[in-house]
Amino acid sequence: MPGGRPRAFDIDAALDRALAVFWRHGYEGAALSELTAAMGINRPSMYATFGNKAELFGIVLDRYIAGPGSYAAEALRLSSAREVAAALLYGAIELTTSSSAPGCLSVRSVQVCGPDAEPSRAQALARRLAAEAALRLRLDQAHADGDLPHDSDPGDLARFLMTVSDGIAVQAVAGTSPDQLRRIVEIALQAWPPPTRQPSGG
Repeated sequence: MPGGRPRAFDIDAALDRALAVFWRHGYEGAALSELTAAMGINRPSMYATFGNKAELFGIVLDRYIAGPGSYAAEALRLSSAREVAAALLYGAIELTTSSSAPGCLSVRSVQVCGPDAEPSRAQALARRLAAEAALRLRLDQAHADGDLPHDSDPGDLARFLMTVSDGIAVQAVAGTSPDQLRRIVEIALQAWPPPTRQPSGG
């Protein structure tokens, strides 16, 4: 078998289909039979290429963060802390209320409690903690730059944003409309602390 046998399926397309299954049903509800059928492969091919179900979920979760959830990383590159906060919260609304998005995969995965779902919960929690740490680092910089008050706590503000974002995901699944969620974000942004320094003129 010189060079080995080429794979007979498109890995990126298979992962996109697996993401759709996990996103729709959650980790526990995504049966292996449904995953492999959606991906167009059999179980041996799945195990050989992606590992077991938990390993596949980890790959898919990273794909989710880099794809539908990429607004979060993009928000951190904005110039002011308030812009970061607004982009994160409004981005959460866009993600969770889209007709093609059944809620937030990350929030859903952290909330599961069955023993079979513990691998997905641990993986989602690790990535959420990393996201919060990145947000805290960005707000630390804003604090040092005078873009946040001296007496504000970047860690508390990062947790505040994560909490409101999670609430948006839960409310979206419960049927709260995008307009209602945007009004909630407006209230949250009214509580956002103003910068210590005045922005410099162009």
